[in-house]
Parts: sequence; structure tokens; C-alpha cells
Amino acid sequence: MKIAIITVAGVSSRFNKDIPDDEKILKCLYWQDNPKNTLIYKMLQKLEYADRIIIVGGYKYDDLSEYINRHIPENLKEKILLVYNDHFSDLSSGYSLYLGVKEALDNFNLISEILFVEGDLDIDNESFNKVISSDKNVLTYNHNPIYSNKAVVLYQNNNDEYHYLFNSDHGLLSLDEPFKAVFNSGQTWKFKNGGLLKIANDNFYENIIYDTNLGIIQKYFDLVENKDEIEIIGLNHWVNCNTREDYQLIKNYWEK
Repeated sequence: MKIAIITVAGVSSRFNKDIPDDEKILKCLYWQDNPKNTLIYKMLQKLEYADRIIIVGGYKYDDLSEYINRHIPENLKEKILLVYNDHFSDLSSGYSLYLGVKEALDNFNLISEILFVEGDLDIDNESFNKVISSDKNVLTYNHNPIYSNKAVVLYQNNNDEYHYLFNSDHGLLSLDEPFKAVFNSGQTWKFKNGGLLKIANDNFYENIIYDTNLGIIQKYFDLVENKDEIEIIGLNHWVNCNTREDYQLIKNYWEK
């Protein structure tokens, strides 16, 4: 069984900046011209291959549920399992991933892989299909410049281990060990070992529950002993939709 997890629980603060309260929206549901022009609709089309799709919501959860019921085609809707994160406003992104992974591991058997993608991304189909097609654990990167105030840094050290750097306060970053390569993370991952993922997920809940989703992800890839079982894939078109200006760039790309 192949499972995909999307997390869309966040409050969309930058996306809704200076917007009146009654006009604020969950950014993955924002659209212009056509209700199919949303981040969530486009991502679900890419995930049609999966046997189950777990969507973890929180902020404006009822709007998310209504949109799925009204606008998502039946062949996709029947695969979707919605999970509510009741800590979307007081815990970080890690708790959403924790809930998604727990839902998958607790309810489904014979899982061959779990793909996780953050719900505010737009990725080209060709690159995304490379992630889907890989038979390994997958790390991804994009080709944007690395700025400490917005990038999640992925680097490979001299022991061929992969590590992440991120400043949640959007300040400076410091890399304190020798490295072979540095990448701008593509915020999309594939996990092939359910046992290791459970260890990483349980460790998150017990020890680092206030961390971002990188707490689970880093622990998992630390546990993968054979680094040949990890593939790193570049994403040619990648936009992290933080603002309405970002959405407009994405929409222009869709129209091309």
C-alpha cells in the first residue's frame, strides 16, 4: 500500500497579512477564476497514484472539508482521509506530520511507502513523478538561492549523512561541520521503512513535540543505516506559496 500525507493545518499568517478577518482563507484553498485553481487540487492530482491520501488540517478545517466534498473528483475523494490537528495554533508543523504518520501506521497494513509533501508547494509533474517512481527513500531539493530567512537547508557531511538547518525565527544559519554538498530543501520526502518511521514518530511525541516536521524527518534518515537506500532528487519547478504574490506566480505557471 502506498500512502501520501499532505499537511495544511497552519494559520496562513503571511498569506493573510493585512486581509480583513472575514476574507482570510486557508491558503491551499485560495483560487482565482476557477475553484480548481488551488494548491490542494493540483497536488491531489499528482497524488492520484496513492492508495490512501491523508490530509492533516487545522485552521479553517470546516472550509477544507467543504472544499473537498464540493470540488474534488470522486476517484480522489474516496482515497482521502481527513485528520484534524487541534494544536494547529500552539504547536509547530511537526505535530501535523506526527498525526498523519500515526494515522497511517495505526490504520493500514502492508505499507510499502509513505510520501510526505507540504501543502503549500507547487512542483512540476516531471520532477514529482521522479519522486513517485523512486524505489528508495527520497530527499528533495529545489534550485532556488539559499537565503537563511526562508530556506530549509539540506546538507551532506563528510560521513555522507544528510542533515537539515532551519531558523524558525528567520534569522541567520550556521553550519558547524565540514560538508560535501548544500541544497535548498524541496520539502518533499519518501519513507520506505515503516518500522523506522514509527521509531522517529514516537520519539517526536515523547521528546521533541514542539519541533518542526524536521524533527521526525531528521530522526528517520539518521536511522537509515545504508545511505545507498537514500536518493536525492532535484525539483525543477518549485514554489513555496507564502503570499498572494507567490500564488499569482504559480497560477501564471499553470496557465503556461
